[in-house]
Amino acid sequence: MIDVLVVDDDFRVAEINAKYVGKVPGFRVTARAHSAAQALAAVERHSVDLVLLDHYLPDETGLDLVHRMREHGHGTDIIMITAASDVTTVQKAMRLGALHYLVKPFTFAALRTRLESYAALRRTVDRVGGRGLTGQEQVDRIFGALRTAPAPSAPGLPSGHSEPTTDLICGVLHRAQHPLSAHEVAAETGLSRSTAQRYLRHLEQAGRLRLFLKYGDTGRPEHRYAWVAP
Repeated sequence: MIDVLVVDDDFRVAEINAKYVGKVPGFRVTARAHSAAQALAAVERHSVDLVLLDHYLPDETGLDLVHRMREHGHGTDIIMITAASDVTTVQKAMRLGALHYLVKPFTFAALRTRLESYAALRRTVDRVGGRGLTGQEQVDRIFGALRTAPAPSAPGLPSGHSEPTTDLICGVLHRAQHPLSAHEVAAETGLSRSTAQRYLRHLEQAGRLRLFLKYGDTGRPEHRYAWVAP
């Protein structure tokens, strides 16, 4: 079994993520933590193979925690699960050795894919490591184990639309206190404005969002979108 530590400052989200992990064969949650201090203590107290790590923690960032873990000699593997989608944070996560980076909100299928590729990596390393590296083919096999297939369009989605991106935009609108423009949605999600506009238009036509027109002094009205509760 692969022992997992779930780290998220939101108790409810941590519980959901833990339940997701428990549904993937070969994985079990050995501890939950809601701060960086709790997470470091859990790593030192328990046998942890993998940390599912949020970046926004109350006492320090998730990446600061990874840095401290490495200083303490903990080589525990990391998969980032966070709303932080800026390029700087993603690059820092890569440099600190994060194996995957999953942006909230996400689907169970998206997390399962990452966990399964991680399990495949461990199997490959164990298999190759037992014989010792013999060449580029074995190295390629190790690096290739982490690859995940692009998320396909879900049923009912137009070609070129993915379910994780749809969920990401829906999550932003669901949490918003007021209607948002395509520019604001793009800023919140890290998507381009044109991509955000394309998804917003589809979601509005599907009845999942409501369109509002904000008129200014001059020019065309600004399109703003609000979540429609089911």
